[in-house]
Amino acid sequence: MNFFTPAEVAQNYIATGKSKISLTIGKMLFLSVFAGVFIALAGVASTTASVSVFQPSLGKLLGACVFPGGLTMVLLTGSELFTGNTLLVIPLFQREITCKAMLRNWLFVYIGNLIGSMLVAAAVVYCHQLSLFDNSVAVSVLSTAAAKCAMPFGQAFVKGILCNFLVCIAVWISFAAKDVIGKIAGLFFPIMFFVVSGFEHSVANMYFISVGIFAKMVPEYAQAAQAAGIDVSGVNWGSFWTSNLIPVTLGNIVGGAVCVGCICWVLYLRKKEK
Repeated sequence: MNFFTPAEVAQNYIATGKSKISLTIGKMLFLSVFAGVFIALAGVASTTASVSVFQPSLGKLLGACVFPGGLTMVLLTGSELFTGNTLLVIPLFQREITCKAMLRNWLFVYIGNLIGSMLVAAAVVYCHQLSLFDNSVAVSVLSTAAAKCAMPFGQAFVKGILCNFLVCIAVWISFAAKDVIGKIAGLFFPIMFFVVSGFEHSVANMYFISVGIFAKMVPEYAQAAQAAGIDVSGVNWGSFWTSNLIPVTLGNIVGGAVCVGCICWVLYLRKKEK
């Protein structure tokens, strides 16, 4: 076969997980900064591609078709993404890694993803990329950030579960492929599904909200958003964490670790437990 079976993917991920937790903190941080940059750049491209499409559903679909490039870069460069690493519960349940090692990876990868995402957010604001199409990109960025910062905790949590279920399925399918084209094709649809559905991805939101906060500080962008009738008063660092990143992160952990990692371990590896 030119692909790995689900049982083989589960078995192969044990070695992958062990290699992830064996990274030094420095290397873990560098690889996770790269991943944050890749996901943020996918967000930049997705917004820019969709902003001039006046039919909202078509714009959403176009942006969703662009965004999978972010995970493609993450997986093919071997960088470290927090949401995908929730699958580390698989080697944990096999007793091949410790809970402490897994949490250490999650912590430093999360920090690195945040740094990478915010670096891109700052760069696109201060290089005036958001001024494209007569500040339409800036208006879209601020509208997205405002909506995410105003989201109720429970809604953000459930959208986080649904999102990372799809992201981890995308990672799983890519691991099943034995060639680059298969990996790209395999991850495309689950990622496109989560974006077009409006589900919540913690690392993507590290970019989408922070770029809104930075854009709000530029008078030209703030005035354009105000003229478009967007209330940006709730776009701030407090709402960034309490209204979005915390509930979305918790939801992402449930969606990836429980709904994919735990279930796949039970289905494909539990009988091999030592």
